[in-house]
Amino acid sequence: MSNTHAARGLDTSRPHSARMYDYYLGGKDHFPVDKQAAEAVAEAYPGIFTCARENRAFMHRATRVLAREHGIRQWLDIGTGIPTEPNVHQVAQSVVPEARVVYADNDPLVLKYAERLMRSTPEGRTTYIEADVNDPDALLSAPELAEVLDLSQPVALSLNALMHFITDAGDPYGIVDRLMAALPSGSALALSHCTPDFDPPTWEKVTDIYTGAGTPVQFRSQKDVTRFFDGLDLLEPGVSVGHRWRPEPSTGTDAPTDAEVSLWTGVGIKP
Repeated sequence: MSNTHAARGLDTSRPHSARMYDYYLGGKDHFPVDKQAAEAVAEAYPGIFTCARENRAFMHRATRVLAREHGIRQWLDIGTGIPTEPNVHQVAQSVVPEARVVYADNDPLVLKYAERLMRSTPEGRTTYIEADVNDPDALLSAPELAEVLDLSQPVALSLNALMHFITDAGDPYGIVDRLMAALPSGSALALSHCTPDFDPPTWEKVTDIYTGAGTPVQFRSQKDVTRFFDGLDLLEPGVSVGHRWRPEPSTGTDAPTDAEVSLWTGVGIKP
C-alpha cells in the first residue's frame, strides 16, 4: 500500500477480504499479509483473478441494464469494498446523470477511501454510510440514506460478492428479504455469489483459507443462490455464470470457462 498514512488505525497483522479482492483486481491498496493470503487462494484456485474481473463486469452490465431498460434511478450498494473505477455511481450516471447512489460498508478501511465514492455528477447524488448488512434495519434507517434515496421510488439493491460472507447462521435470506421488503414495486436485486458447483475440492481449500484468516465464508450452489430471488421476477437469462449474464459483444479474447469464473449472478425485479 503506497499511502502509509492510510495504514494508521488499520489491522495489518491479518489478511483482509477487501484488500485481498483489491489484489485480485490488480490494485495497490493492500499489504504483504493480504498478498500472501490472496496468493494462497490463487494457488488453490487460479481462476480467482478471472472471477474478480467477471464480478466487476457483471456489476457494470447489470447497472446499465437496470438504468436503460427498467428506469432505475437509485442504487443501494452494500458491501462496497475498496473503490475501483468505474464504480456503481459512475456506471449509472454515465447512462442517467441524475442517478443517486448510496454506498454502505461496515469496514473502517473502506471509510478511508469514501471520498472516491462521492464524486457525483452535478445532477446526481452519492453518499457513503458506515453500516452493517447484518443489521438491515439500522442500515435502512440511517439518516444519510434518507437524504439521498426516496424509498417510495424504485431502488436497485446491489449485493456484489457479499452474501458468501454471511454464513447460514447469520440468516442471509432473512437479511435480503428485509432489505427488499423496504423497497417499492419496480425495485431490483442485483446479486453475485461465488460457488463451489464447478470444482468442490478447490472451493473447500478456498473456504479454509478465508476461515483460517478470520473471515468465515459460505460459498453456495446455484439452487441456494437462486433462493435469494424468491418472490422476484428474474430477468433473462436467470441465475447464470457471471460471464453468461447478458454478455456484451465479444472482444475477440477467449471466453473464460465456467469453472474459472465460479460465480452465480442474477437480477430480479420486485413485482
